[in-house]
Amino acid sequence: MNTVSGDRFWFGGDYNPEQWPRDVWDEDVRLMGRAGVTVATVGVFSWSRLQPAPGAWDFTWLDDVLGRLAEAGIGIDLATATASPPPWLVAAHPGMAPVTADGVVLANTSRQHYSPHSPVYREHALALVRALAERYGRHPGLVAWHVNNEYACHVPRCYGPDADVAFRAWLRARYSTIGELNAAWGTDFWSQRYSGFEEITSPRTSPTAGNPTQLIDFDRFTSDAFLDLFRAEAEIVREASPGIPVTTNFMGAFRPLDYWKWAREVDFVSDDSYPDPVDPQAPVAAALTRDLMRSLGRGKPWVLMEQATSAVNWRPANAPKAPGQNRAYSLQAVARGADGIMYFQWRQSAAGAEKFHSAMLPHAGPDSRVFREVCALGAELAELSRLRGAAVPARVAIVFDWDSWWALEQESTPTRLDYPALVQEWYRAFWARDAVVDFVPADGPFDAYDLVVVPALHVADDAALTALAAVPERGGRLVVGFMTGILDRNLRVRAEGCLGSLAGVLGVRIEEFAPAAPAPGAAAPVLRLTGTLGELSASTWAEFTHAVDTEVCASFEDGVVRSWPAVTRRRTGAGEAWYVATRLDPPSTDRLVGELLDGAGIELPTTGPSEHVEVVRRGDAVFVVNHSPQEQTVAVRGHGPRTLGPHGAEVLFG
Repeated sequence: MNTVSGDRFWFGGDYNPEQWPRDVWDEDVRLMGRAGVTVATVGVFSWSRLQPAPGAWDFTWLDDVLGRLAEAGIGIDLATATASPPPWLVAAHPGMAPVTADGVVLANTSRQHYSPHSPVYREHALALVRALAERYGRHPGLVAWHVNNEYACHVPRCYGPDADVAFRAWLRARYSTIGELNAAWGTDFWSQRYSGFEEITSPRTSPTAGNPTQLIDFDRFTSDAFLDLFRAEAEIVREASPGIPVTTNFMGAFRPLDYWKWAREVDFVSDDSYPDPVDPQAPVAAALTRDLMRSLGRGKPWVLMEQATSAVNWRPANAPKAPGQNRAYSLQAVARGADGIMYFQWRQSAAGAEKFHSAMLPHAGPDSRVFREVCALGAELAELSRLRGAAVPARVAIVFDWDSWWALEQESTPTRLDYPALVQEWYRAFWARDAVVDFVPADGPFDAYDLVVVPALHVADDAALTALAAVPERGGRLVVGFMTGILDRNLRVRAEGCLGSLAGVLGVRIEEFAPAAPAPGAAAPVLRLTGTLGELSASTWAEFTHAVDTEVCASFEDGVVRSWPAVTRRRTGAGEAWYVATRLDPPSTDRLVGELLDGAGIELPTTGPSEHVEVVRRGDAVFVVNHSPQEQTVAVRGHGPRTLGPHGAEVLFG
């Protein structure tokens, strides 16, 4: 059995019946049947209803709701309800509240108002989970456990007293002795040397730039602390429900949590995704997120746990999805490996902070555009059930690394870089050519890929560099971007120089960085490149790079780096190792990616690039999705020209 969806695609959303009187519940179940709902996520924010006072429990309403769903054949994704502690708990234990780096204590008038390091929060949260697990662990309608909700979404870090205690314990486990910590952190700089762990605090707001290794260790520690909370809850529900999968909802490429570590702990990956309907780059970002989720699960099916049917409520202006756009984004997710399409939420709230967030059943009721589109999609997903569990083949890999993300966005770096933007710039060029991409951690494995791209792997250990160096040696193509292999895992500059062992494979030596900084009040400079790749343009970054044993494909034409190599290629038997010493603009990236795909012999599903239509094969189906508000035509190999209306999509078999 597929651990995600059983014999049906998941289709449904968060169901919050506690917001409504009981006489609405019958209508909910009836309309869920009409919409083709197969799974409902229940109880995400219900702690205060389940436990209205210390030691007092009320499960009668939840018994009723779960019974109605099970009787209707709707699977239950039961949440542990630990994402928002009840007011009585915070009032009794104010020390469990999260604290910002500036020392501000966050109030309990919203959600996620707990410190992940609070022993009090942990004790009461696990008591709630045990009560739920004991009561519902064998419920006949249970198809999955949904632990907490969107960990770290609103409180990515806490800097209170409990955080200090937990951080010191984490550091002791990592470094064993204070001497090892001092060596790793380089504390002889600025007289930061510690004589004991008790002197260390969380890195609160400081006079100027903090210790870089302390900062990244705090990032690692915080990700681990939230993960430890997940593990504790997951252990309880797994014991109570053998064979029932456990998940928690990720949030795309989310900075605070290292999802490579998290993905090993969930039974299937799930994701919350809210692309902006009017952002022309949103389809690319959404596709990147879908591919990342599939990759985190090592190719296994995943679930789109939350999306919006139309408008959200948290942007400055909340545009609705155009007719067909909800279907287009949903089929995009299915094409890229999702075995479930879910929403926040089933019925649109009448009160609270998210009452203007769209839902499957909107304020306008069932006689509405949104609900009709929901019903049509539910029926279509039922017809596509044969694709459950089908693989999404990819021959291209892009390295994604949380340590590099954290390090690149610290202060006191050669230049400020937006790491996800760098990754997306590479990804967009593959997306436009319908070349499906897997994301891979820094140490691989890379054996399944003909082409591996490494955007700014700023932090890299020897194992990662060795794994990457093997790609061209075995006949693959490796493309390494600037700011790669600069620091080790302790954020110390690599003693052997930039790129480490990759330098020899690439055939280059980096002498000095030369960021393309604008003059005061001037626009960012554009760098011109020339060579065998033709006329290219770049920005942001340049460097003094020596071509030791490699072919120069493009050189800088401007500034202090004029005539120095910008793009190089070293052939190694059947393989190639490319180095890109700058930030190419989109047309130049497109040209290079086209060269790389042609050289790797990767056959694409379309005959030319498109900025609007994506074509993806999953199993024996080809998904064609038009993200444009205009009609588009695309030539699909094996199926000929296909014309799709605005936000149109079709699924072709064979």
